[in-house]
Amino acid sequence: MISLNYRDSRPIYEQIRDGLKKLIVTGALAKDDRLPSVRALATQLAINPNTIQRAYNELETEGYIYSVQGKGSFAAGNPEADQARKEELMNRVRETLAELRYLQVAERDLEALFREGARND
Repeated sequence: MISLNYRDSRPIYEQIRDGLKKLIVTGALAKDDRLPSVRALATQLAINPNTIQRAYNELETEGYIYSVQGKGSFAAGNPEADQARKEELMNRVRETLAELRYLQVAERDLEALFREGARND
């Protein structure tokens, strides 16, 4: 499900958040699928439950999951959150493109990168 890389410069909670986000975005976790409990995932990954809770809190804030008191956390299918996230990501891409243009990366290289990313879908 999720693998941790202790050599990664990102904090563990971000790796968990990104791993779960990828599962949701790719459809491996469908809308309303139940996520593992904080305790179960912490045991599985052999890390502190507070780390899992922080990842879950961020995912909930971003609109990727929702919690039901006494039932657990579930993958969300919120179109409004999806649209907001799309806009956020598009802005990041624009910023990255501006920086790459500043660094004089050729347009053909950017196009090749785009095609490469599109093929990975």
